[in-house]
Amino acid sequence: MKKKIVLAYSGGLDTTVIIPWLKENYDCSIAAVCVDLGQEADWKTVKQRALDMGAVSCVVADVKKEYVEQYVWPALKANALYEDKYLLGTSTARPLIAKVLVEAARKEKASAIAHGATGKGNDQVRFDLGIMALAPDIEIIAPWRIWDIKSREEEIRYLEERHLPVPMKKEESYSRDDNLWHVSHEGLELEDPAAEPVLDRMLKMSVPPEKAPDEAVHVEIGFEKGTPVSLDGVKMDGVSLILALNRIGGAHGVGIADIVENRVVGMKSRGVYETPGGTILYYAHQELEHLCLDRQTYAFKQTVAQKLGEVIYGGLWFTPLREALSAFVDAAQETVTGTVRVKLYKGSVSAAGAESPYSLYNASIASFTTGELYNHADARGFIRLYGLPILVRALMQKDARGRIKRKGTQTARTPKPDPKSRGASG
Repeated sequence: MKKKIVLAYSGGLDTTVIIPWLKENYDCSIAAVCVDLGQEADWKTVKQRALDMGAVSCVVADVKKEYVEQYVWPALKANALYEDKYLLGTSTARPLIAKVLVEAARKEKASAIAHGATGKGNDQVRFDLGIMALAPDIEIIAPWRIWDIKSREEEIRYLEERHLPVPMKKEESYSRDDNLWHVSHEGLELEDPAAEPVLDRMLKMSVPPEKAPDEAVHVEIGFEKGTPVSLDGVKMDGVSLILALNRIGGAHGVGIADIVENRVVGMKSRGVYETPGGTILYYAHQELEHLCLDRQTYAFKQTVAQKLGEVIYGGLWFTPLREALSAFVDAAQETVTGTVRVKLYKGSVSAAGAESPYSLYNASIASFTTGELYNHADARGFIRLYGLPILVRALMQKDARGRIKRKGTQTARTPKPDPKSRGASG
């Protein structure tokens, strides 16, 4: 009986090569599964390519809505980043892809799931951990970890030798991942950290900042409990809102990040990420939190944000820790409701005002004019108590210096014995 394998198929070079390779190395039938996360793709062409390569079927799962609501928004509400820059566009998508693959494998009664993640990358970790968490009984096949092919150039040659169509040109062979949240770019000149990215030929969502319009544009984003719900006063679903902000932000060169990051597997890698809409949303959301969260909650949430970024990046989505962190974030977002206005100009995002019915900003207290809620005289007692440890330490140091000084003075006044008088008799 032939082995049934479900393959995560993108239509790109890696997964296109995997279909004939699996057929050559396994007695199997292959059910290709495409996961539509909003990436630019001609799904009709992609499906036909999978069939032409030897797959017995190819289906496209449209999960854009689920991706935004169940994976992107939890990361956004936390303001989760990886190493201060990366907005987790690939990292948030992988657990959902794993979930879709497991569902397809159950439906197809497949005994294995295959994916095209390389043996050096993060995605193999994310796919494997997601599949393990949801279907520990299903075999995982990762050709990059076991075949003899060592580069994208060899992949192209593999297809050419078998007279199979190559889905890309060699000179355009950036390794890319895209969805409605972002586009990532790796390879070519980016493998040299000293080389400047060739943005004109690389970028897909955005223009280089220097080519953005000379006039700024303002956008207003509405939030309810930390979730974006409107753009310029118009209610929008998550997918439509992100796509609209991608167009606006991309046109103004917003959200381009050049990162040398630490991969889960222990090496550093370099990538350029485009996240125009996401960059705007992260900035606006944080501005609203500054208005609505108290100091202690905001400070602890920063710790949670860093940890959650590491957890998501490391493929640990389906874990109790991720769920617990997200539960705290949801609780902290109860009052993060309001509107934020931001200005976009040649790659930058800046604040242009925010308001909320839950704002903790009180003009009566914050104003330079003395109000009823704040008495300047109260500050003296507060500062003395707040600084009491500093005062006590300073007094201790002063006392210690005094003791040392007195001891030194006493030593100096003690006459030294005359060595000539030692042992002398009268």
